Amino acid sequence: MRRITGKAKDETLIELQSTTDSQIGDENSGNGVNSQSEREKLPGHTETDKLQPNKDTVFFRDGVRRIDFVLSYVDEKDGEKKQERRREFEANLEKAGLELETEDKTDSKDQKSYFLKIHAPWDVLATYADVLKIKVPFKVSDIPHGRDIPWEWLSHPFRLPEHVMHPQSDYFTYHFDKTKTDFYLINDKETFFPPSTRNRIVFYILARCPYYKEGRKEKDKTGIKRLLSNGTYTAAFPLHDCRYWKRARNAECESERYNLYKHWARFLCFYKEQPLNLIRKYYGEKIGIYFAWLGFYTEMLFFAAVMGLICFVYGVLSYDDNISSKEICDAEIGGSILMCPLCDKKCTFWTLNSTCLSSWQSHLFDNEGTVFFAIFMGIWVTLFLELWKRRQARLEYEWDLVDFEEEQQQLQIRPEFEIKCTNRRLNKITQEMEPYLPITTKCARYCLSAATVIFWISLIIACIIGVIAYRLAVYASFASVIKDPVRKIQLVGRFITPQLATSVTASCINFVTIMVLNFFYERVAIWITDMEIPKTHLEYENRLTTKMFMFQFVNYYSSCFYVAFFKGKFVNYPGDYSYMFGKWTNLRNEECDPGGCLIELSTQLVIIMAGKQLWGNIQEALLPLMRNWWSSRRGRHHPENHYSRWEQDHVLQNFSQLGLFYEYLEMVIQFGFITLFVASFPLAPLLALFNNILEIRVDAWKFTTQFRRPVAAKARSIGAWQEILNAVAILSVVTNAFIMAFTSDMIPRMVYLYAYSKEGSMKGYVNNSLSVFHISQIDKPNLPDDDDSFDNSTTCRYRDYRYPPGHDKEYTHTMQFWHILAAKMAFIIIMEHVVFVVKFFVAWMIPDIPSDVKARVKRERYLIQEYLHNYEVERLKLQLSASFITEPVSEISSMTDKHEVLSECL
Repeated sequence: MRRITGKAKDETLIELQSTTDSQIGDENSGNGVNSQSEREKLPGHTETDKLQPNKDTVFFRDGVRRIDFVLSYVDEKDGEKKQERRREFEANLEKAGLELETEDKTDSKDQKSYFLKIHAPWDVLATYADVLKIKVPFKVSDIPHGRDIPWEWLSHPFRLPEHVMHPQSDYFTYHFDKTKTDFYLINDKETFFPPSTRNRIVFYILARCPYYKEGRKEKDKTGIKRLLSNGTYTAAFPLHDCRYWKRARNAECESERYNLYKHWARFLCFYKEQPLNLIRKYYGEKIGIYFAWLGFYTEMLFFAAVMGLICFVYGVLSYDDNISSKEICDAEIGGSILMCPLCDKKCTFWTLNSTCLSSWQSHLFDNEGTVFFAIFMGIWVTLFLELWKRRQARLEYEWDLVDFEEEQQQLQIRPEFEIKCTNRRLNKITQEMEPYLPITTKCARYCLSAATVIFWISLIIACIIGVIAYRLAVYASFASVIKDPVRKIQLVGRFITPQLATSVTASCINFVTIMVLNFFYERVAIWITDMEIPKTHLEYENRLTTKMFMFQFVNYYSSCFYVAFFKGKFVNYPGDYSYMFGKWTNLRNEECDPGGCLIELSTQLVIIMAGKQLWGNIQEALLPLMRNWWSSRRGRHHPENHYSRWEQDHVLQNFSQLGLFYEYLEMVIQFGFITLFVASFPLAPLLALFNNILEIRVDAWKFTTQFRRPVAAKARSIGAWQEILNAVAILSVVTNAFIMAFTSDMIPRMVYLYAYSKEGSMKGYVNNSLSVFHISQIDKPNLPDDDDSFDNSTTCRYRDYRYPPGHDKEYTHTMQFWHILAAKMAFIIIMEHVVFVVKFFVAWMIPDIPSDVKARVKRERYLIQEYLHNYEVERLKLQLSASFITEPVSEISSMTDKHEVLSECL
């Protein structure tokens, strides 16, 4: 094996240049361009073109050996230790059978970066494919996969070309065995293992290759991750196969990146299906599963969005039938009802018809259709999770993941665990000494981790309490400014109320607080997880997932929980108001609008959900686009002549091990918004649908254009996120039932309609839902500063069901209050039981694995065993027949006969 460095590279360039010149001469001779001076005058031919060959290639300089991985480093003047580490590491890579080729820094764009290209020959690939139990094809599948789809022609506009959707044929596959190479369909050893498998194998070697000197055993000096963390190498990555906007010039390159960009990553393809098989082939199963899940989630959102839109349209169409809002807006009814002040001193008495607009707005979301929609979403989330299991099972079969167990790269001990755990003990299974964390140390770390989590969650709650205090304090200020909105704020006074102004500003402040806290929580969660020293990569990712979701859950949803379940529930009545932090603070607990708190919950949900999605898209798309715009524009001008393939990829962003973690987290938080609080805002699924259509293309664009090619990794499911989605789905049934019962005004209206209405209609409901209080009983320090605001009235009204002044049970709850409370509890119990029964029935009716997939898996296993049996029998026959042959048979003829026999039996 010969390594090619600086001098050899110059010689190779001279040879390639002479070859290129002769080719150009031959090509130009037919066009009448024979002299070099004439060639120099041709447009597009510069001095660089003449001195360098095409550098946009994924092959070594010989044009035969494929570059499977690239390492880059900067040779620092004072980096003797790093040089020594690199020498030992590269020497050990060569001992492992890898072939290396170095690009000198003088040929790089920055004149200081070296690039080490790595090629894995057939023997290395075959050995590690055997070790990793990689499945490879041994026979073309004869099981029909086509399914007749009714009205198939309707889906033609959404389809992609067949070579993009199915980039490779369907084969029977089996774990690779180096001793049975003639069993597999090996037409060309150089192309038998696809690039994604090759870079996975090479990374497996890099992650385990030591860099200590021979004769010394220092387990902490092992793996490319350690060398990247200590700065010995600056980057390690596999290469993209071509530029994303143009096909590769070399016909042997697959140009899969170009196909992905053309048919998948562009926003104009938003209505097209995703080429999942090509994504899986190029990026690996783990990334393929993510986009399959995201696409399926978006498809299911379409049905929820349509139903939510129907519910909203029903609210609009029934706008004129809303008797309660008409009474509130009526000058003789709502205009004659004087309401008690909503805060002390600063707030005046006010007439009910001042909330006319908010009552109409509330009806759009708080109507009879909302109950149906809440029940529908409880069933929808079950259908989504159950149908995803079926879709996932089908992908497992199609992508050869049925017998897949967690990848060894994920289950291997983390280098950090080996370094920090100095204690050793005997592993009873492997009978080898391995590091372990003592139980006392583990408990101490877990206790510190739990205390840190509790502290930061308490900080979130403290911030929410601060926002609530802001709402209470600022409401009084808004109330003092907007006393008579029609007179004092001519332009927008009809649309602004103290409640609306307070809600919008508080929601915006809360959103800013959430985004600031997120910045810290990501780092805190990683620090806590690192402190616990998880043993394996899979354990590390699962623990980080749990902590991050816990932080995000409290951070994003706590304000919505406050508005839905706490605001307006602990107010008491005018003579005995409840105060936050005690009466001395003068911060009286907030009351709901006479139309209910549902409209405020809708406002809170829209601002946080839409703000988060907008900010996320800006971070994911616009910022990288602005950062890379200039370099991308420069790179498009003959990049194959100026920048090599490895240099073009080196300037891209690195796709970290936790890259998909943040993508899943973003979608799961969105899933919580559209399920936990969807009863308050039926249009939430529609907003999520529009966002996800954009999200798929933004993520595709990032992977295709902004990120280096990640190392292919296997995964058969979405991992710990599946259990989180199940937990959110169960919790959503409870939250929506409570929202409909306690936040919505639906149950009080139904009780009045069927139990207290004399006319069998909603007439008189507004007056019935308001209790009476004598103004003279209000403490003078709490009376409004403007004494003329109540026009010498003796009573005011407030939202509650209490006996009037002068009654034997003055200001205690009436029987109607208890009837409504009983109806609310009954509604919660009935709705939860109905939805849960339907959920469990649907889950029982829909099997996790489709019956045809089960049959195909069993059929394929049977055929594989049959082919293996026939292969072993014929192999034994060949060995026995060879022992009786006395005449020497040429190697070529024997191999030909052998393959003919094997092909017949297979």
